[in-house]
Amino acid sequence: MHDLRDLAERIERLLLRHEELKRTNSLLTDEIAMLTAERDALRSRLAAARARMDSLIERLPRDSADPSPESP
Repeated sequence: MHDLRDLAERIERLLLRHEELKRTNSLLTDEIAMLTAERDALRSRLAAARARMDSLIERLPRDSADPSPESP
């Protein structure tokens, strides 16, 4: 009878641990989703900033980058 009680207690602890792990897993899954969305938003902002920089670079005068001295 003592072994049966021990087994029942171990099963109960396992069930509690299982529930804790399920909650932890759920929280971690939510955090992953949040971080993935944040990463995607940052990538989008980076792409937009790169596009703006490329546009500004294209508007720079071409001859200002010419290292040759001007002839009189």
